[in-house]
Amino acid sequence: MARPQRIVLIRHGESVGNDDDTIYEREPDHALGLTERGEQQAERAGERLRELFGEERVSAYVSPYRRTHQTFRLFGLSPSRMRVREEPRLREQDWGNWQNAEDVRLQKAYRDAYGHFFYRFAQGESGADVYDRVGAFLESLHRSFEEPDHPPNVLLVTHGLTMRLFCMRWFHWTVAEFESLTNPDNAESRMLLLGEDGRYALDRPFQRWRVPEWYGASS
Repeated sequence: MARPQRIVLIRHGESVGNDDDTIYEREPDHALGLTERGEQQAERAGERLRELFGEERVSAYVSPYRRTHQTFRLFGLSPSRMRVREEPRLREQDWGNWQNAEDVRLQKAYRDAYGHFFYRFAQGESGADVYDRVGAFLESLHRSFEEPDHPPNVLLVTHGLTMRLFCMRWFHWTVAEFESLTNPDNAESRMLLLGEDGRYALDRPFQRWRVPEWYGASS
């Protein structure tokens, strides 16, 4: 088994939906591209990734959304050292189809009160649903490590919530721990680094916005 030395998770650059949430009424979420600022964020992230990977090979998995594909292309990574796959299981949390901006804002308020992991958007997904498909992707990822020539680097170009849920699944975080953390900024990354003890650790934690609540039964 050739486990990678690092697994890099990175969120797409700023999208037009991040800048103007009314666009979801006119354009599908998966079709939204990057803003000019988002393109600049992706280019700067690419500089850091090229320095990080150097001449090493990379196995990349990219969410099927337009903004993630654009972000990946703007990284400017060498195609000769890349193995790239589109991975639908790394897509954004589904919020339904066409969205009414005021309704989405109301549902987000409900989600904040109900909990990001369990709240299900109307005609869409809950965080728990995303967790399940991320878990299915992890099974495929672990099987790929059995390849004797697996690249020493894995790159996942995805979305903020998906990044948190990937780490929740990998590190066996509780729901309460997940709920206490915030999404990374656009084009921000987290790395899982393989230690000498054979375990992976995050290069830096996610920002915490509150102390985790305990959901267990009282004694």
